[in-house]
Amino acid sequence: MRSLTARQRQVLLLAANGNTNAAIAGRLGVSPHSVGEILTAAYRRLGASDRAQAVAIALAVGELGVHQIHIPNEPREAAA
Repeated sequence: MRSLTARQRQVLLLAANGNTNAAIAGRLGVSPHSVGEILTAAYRRLGASDRAQAVAIALAVGELGVHQIHIPNEPREAAA
């Protein structure tokens, strides 16, 4: 497994903290499509098949730190 690039790590961290691709794109000044491409490349590097697995692997191998993941203050409402 290869290490993530700084940009892949940044985008995966924003995703791990509950941001949508659109929100990440707005924050970084890129298109949502670019965010998707960056995440896909990160998944490949980590050997992950989706966002949740990528975050779990990144935490396990030290690409992301548990201290970087922010727990929401209030529980989310269940979708009706």
